[in-house]
Amino acid sequence: MTAVTDHTERDEREEREERKETEARAEREGAAAGRAGLAGRAAGPANEPGMTGTTAAEGPAGAAGTGHPGEAGRSGQASTRTEQKPARTEQKPIRSPEGPGQSADDPEDAWGDGLIARRVADASKPATTPRAYAPTAPPTPYDGPLRARLDALRELVGLSRTRLDTGTLAEAGRVLDEADARRRLSERHTVVAIAGATGSGKSTLFNALAGVMISDTGVRRPTTAAPIGCSWTDGAAGLLDRLGIPGRLRRRPLQGPGADELQGLVLIDLPDHDSAVGEHREHVDRILALVDAVIWVVDPEKYADAMLHERYLRPMAGHAEVTFVVLNQIDRLPGDAADQVLDDLRRLLDEDGIALGEHGEPGATVLAISALTGDGIGELREALGQFTQERGAAVRRISADLDAAAERLRPVYVAGAPRGRRPGRVGLSEEAREEFADRLADAVGAAAAGDAAERAWRRHAGKACGDPWLRLWRWYESQRSPHGAAATPVALPVVDEEVTARQRVEHAVRTVADEAAAGLPVPWGQAVREAAARGAEGLPEALDKLAVTAGVPVGRPPRPNWWPAAVLAQAAMSMLQVVGGLWLLGQIIGIADPNLGVPVLLMLAGIVGGPCVEWASRLAARGPARRYGHEAERRLREAAAGCGRARVLDPVAAELLRYLEVREQYVRVTGTRGALG
Repeated sequence: MTAVTDHTERDEREEREERKETEARAEREGAAAGRAGLAGRAAGPANEPGMTGTTAAEGPAGAAGTGHPGEAGRSGQASTRTEQKPARTEQKPIRSPEGPGQSADDPEDAWGDGLIARRVADASKPATTPRAYAPTAPPTPYDGPLRARLDALRELVGLSRTRLDTGTLAEAGRVLDEADARRRLSERHTVVAIAGATGSGKSTLFNALAGVMISDTGVRRPTTAAPIGCSWTDGAAGLLDRLGIPGRLRRRPLQGPGADELQGLVLIDLPDHDSAVGEHREHVDRILALVDAVIWVVDPEKYADAMLHERYLRPMAGHAEVTFVVLNQIDRLPGDAADQVLDDLRRLLDEDGIALGEHGEPGATVLAISALTGDGIGELREALGQFTQERGAAVRRISADLDAAAERLRPVYVAGAPRGRRPGRVGLSEEAREEFADRLADAVGAAAAGDAAERAWRRHAGKACGDPWLRLWRWYESQRSPHGAAATPVALPVVDEEVTARQRVEHAVRTVADEAAAGLPVPWGQAVREAAARGAEGLPEALDKLAVTAGVPVGRPPRPNWWPAAVLAQAAMSMLQVVGGLWLLGQIIGIADPNLGVPVLLMLAGIVGGPCVEWASRLAARGPARRYGHEAERRLREAAAGCGRARVLDPVAAELLRYLEVREQYVRVTGTRGALG
């Protein structure tokens, strides 16, 4: 028991060591900053002979670094220790540690005591430019793909806060917080928890690995009431503080010949995960979410316990690389029963989805031991030693947590492709956009407006090119008709009773929203539908205005080139009738010479020619009238489509673009490069 050190003295020693490490790190950073400053001065004008270390920024009155005693002004020599030590009034040339035979150009003489020292060149040799040293930070295990995935998850959470509820993103936020907390702590240590059911022998295994009685054992259940920590090396105080283990429950192992192979290990003995005390189970769940690896201790009686497999092993199947499953108490099994139980345990783990680390493949380590007799303890210590020396458990645990968080978020970022659509395709097709424009055109009455414009053009052509006597007759008939005075104005299009059918507009918006949301996860599909509904609030009123402003223009339709000729021909026919009629009247009165042939022919030509000109004008007006109606329909259709695009399609497209950006971040979180279907 003398190997168990007092926790108060150990904490003080660890604090002193951490303080020394902090001071040493500050000194290294100061030296690096000084080397960066020297490199910046070296980029200036070339030094002249005999003036080594003098930069262009130094004036003639205070040239720092010339090595002459009595000179003041050390501004050119920037260092982090300048503020801590008083400035020297006299500086001697730096002497080589190897004696006179050592050249001053050797790299070993460029730096002294962590301060930037200037090189002293030989008087017979020209000055040389100081070598620029660029400080480089050593890479950490968290750099590389893991950092990129964490950054992508942080960006993903930020983009999704306004679309997803807090509970959905809670697990992702916890993973980010715990990853940041673990990255700030020691990288030299690996935190491993020993977990198991009541009576599985966790504390016995804990004491066997530590080599000394640390955790109490016995038949009383539960025996372990609070987590106990044991660190093989110093500097693990921050890790134990993160786990919430007080100083009175921190221990040190027996420092013997076998302790070196577990250097860097921090072992945690947990209470029973099936304890009748709720506080014990809370300790287990909390610490299991924070440690780097877990040793699950099972016994021949409870290795198939449903609570263990369903609550812990199956949900943590993705953490197989940081999982040890130890079958304890094999000394109680006769003959080859231990091998049979171990094979059955492997079968259960395989059903749980836990990959087994066999034949050099990554996965969980499964061993059979007896903590009481020591069988298999050496193999477990060897596996733990190799696992600890790799110093990759923390990175593997964070990566596994990222995978688990990404799998939980998958339903809200990835959904199956709808029927008839290629997997991974998101957005509105061109057919859906055209169908939406057609529905709005029908709602605003574009086709009816075009027909009205065509009829208006024909009426105008009939008035201008029609026979005057027939027009007079039609006017007379219209006056006799009871509905003649209630004629509809030509300039207004014929549309529905409310100018635009609100139900048609709402149906068009719902249809295009459903098409856009097809294949999206439920939250993002709902966001698309809400964006479309917000845009549709003022759409019927806007279409009503378009029906008036963008419909048939008020005024006379444009005239084709043949129109004046037709009018002139119709006027000529009318003149022939008038001339022929006056000629016959003159003959009847006796003013003109009797000659019935010519005036009758003139009148017949006018009477027959007028309707013929009107008929020919109607035939010629069909094409221009149809084009005029199509132009009016096109103009109103484009106006309705533009209004629908600005109010509905653009907000929907913005939501789809946001989803694509979020899904790209999700792909980065998962670490895959292919498109998600």
